Amino acid sequence: MTDIRFHRCLRWMLAAVSAAVFGGAMAAHAQEPARILSVGGAVTEVLYELGAQDRIIAVDSTSQFPPVALKTHKNVGYFRALSTEGVLSVAPDLIIASDKAGPPEVVRALKSSGIEYFEVNDDPNPEALAARVKAIAGKVGKAAAGEDLIKRIQKGFADLAEARTRLSRTPSALFVLSVQGGRAIIGGTDTTADVMLKLAGATNAASSLKGFKPISEESIIAMDPEAIVLMGRSGGHGLGAEVLKLPGVAATRAGRDRRIVEMDGLYLMGFGPRAPAAATDLMKALQAPVPAGATAPKTPGSKG
Repeated sequence: MTDIRFHRCLRWMLAAVSAAVFGGAMAAHAQEPARILSVGGAVTEVLYELGAQDRIIAVDSTSQFPPVALKTHKNVGYFRALSTEGVLSVAPDLIIASDKAGPPEVVRALKSSGIEYFEVNDDPNPEALAARVKAIAGKVGKAAAGEDLIKRIQKGFADLAEARTRLSRTPSALFVLSVQGGRAIIGGTDTTADVMLKLAGATNAASSLKGFKPISEESIIAMDPEAIVLMGRSGGHGLGAEVLKLPGVAATRAGRDRRIVEMDGLYLMGFGPRAPAAATDLMKALQAPVPAGATAPKTPGSKG
């Protein structure tokens, strides 16, 4: 009789433990967001790397990698120019957004809409990148995948740091964001461009400036960069040719040698999981020898 009571008690305890464990797991799974709106190209990259892409129902226009993201999901527009109506129309149960998303009044409206709005720090540095991967992974129930991704990213930055110790030269480079009214808009300190140049083992020729600023012909000549870095344009209309025609550029080492490095915008400036690879590719481009026979471009008003 005692044995019968013991086995009954044991079965009850096992059933209770099983209910607690599996019931808790089912409840946790049920609470995981099923309809995610991803706002920010790097946020979308992280979600895909974590294997959570099946729960994304919409993205913003900067979510260009992987290419399938924009092809298979609704597009709510540019992440800095969102509309409340556009976001609510896709009926998300979770919005994961870069803290650079805007405009501010729309973000405030979304935060008070009743939909969970999860904001992640989008600062361009290795520590912040690891932190946002961990935060996003935790929010979507992919903690283990997040740890694996962080380890891969950290190894990429470690390999990059080791590669910088082997460089024999530190080239001077200037990042050009765009050309407006015949003047270059360049990236100084406190920009992702500055961070990427340093990670790539280069010095920023515009380190005396802060943020993105338009500069004069005289300033470009004084900076005298060895190379000019910019984001490639879609449609085959490269910004490089336009930059080489700017007054002053022809008088720089970059202009004389036609040293223009064009890279995909999200890859170069998104600071997502591919940031170590992007900085490595930038380093290789800046360290490459000057092509033989390079000649200065003709600029408006130049002789010859």
